[in-house]
Amino acid sequence: MAHWLVKSEPSTWSWQQQVEAGAKGTFWNGVRNHSAKLHLMAMKKGEQAFFYHSNEGKEIVGIVEVIKEFYPDPTDESGKFGMVDFKAVKPFKTPVPLDVIKVEEKLRDMVLVNNSRLSVQPVSDAEWKLLCKMGGV
Repeated sequence: MAHWLVKSEPSTWSWQQQVEAGAKGTFWNGVRNHSAKLHLMAMKKGEQAFFYHSNEGKEIVGIVEVIKEFYPDPTDESGKFGMVDFKAVKPFKTPVPLDVIKVEEKLRDMVLVNNSRLSVQPVSDAEWKLLCKMGGV
């Protein structure tokens, strides 16, 4: 199973809102980058992703799980983009900020460090394990 990282500005969609969506989860729409779209298309039901607060906070705050695979995004008038559904799995006991991630030698090749603007990105198994440990989960 692959691991992922998805970003959201907390003022648009926060970790707390994701948690409040409960077991039924919610859709992850609005992605308009082709690389991010390809990552969404690759996601399989049951795979997990870090939930990252971007712009405000800049930190990993929890873990979500894919509960519905890629399907058309009705907010996309071009018909080129899609979305997946996620449910919250667990919060990080200690959020892991970007500045801490950037100084960790073992994370130097992480997409988040090298392409921080990409809203949906893959995470290696080694990065996943280390970041879960750093976050206390």
